[in-house]
Amino acid sequence: MGTLIILAILALVVLGFNNPLWWFAGAALLYLHFRYGRTGQGTTGSSSPRGPGPAGSSGSSARGDNDYRAYRQRRDQQARWERRYRRERPWMTRQKRN
Repeated sequence: MGTLIILAILALVVLGFNNPLWWFAGAALLYLHFRYGRTGQGTTGSSSPRGPGPAGSSGSSARGDNDYRAYRQRRDQQARWERRYRRERPWMTRQKRN
């Protein structure tokens, strides 16, 4: 998906040589891509501030931690739903015996 956005931005830049309005459209698309498209959500002020990390750490490790935390939340929620389903519908989950 990101590749398509980048290609669209490049196409708008090329079209901008004839009409500068296309450059503004490309700039707006680039802004929206970096603001919302890379992480799937906008940056909000409600995120917890992080102090300086260890020397030599990069910003991508914080994003990786957030991605893993979101993955764990989704996985745990799915497990809770599956346990609830099995608890509420035991006749649907029984294995047939021969």
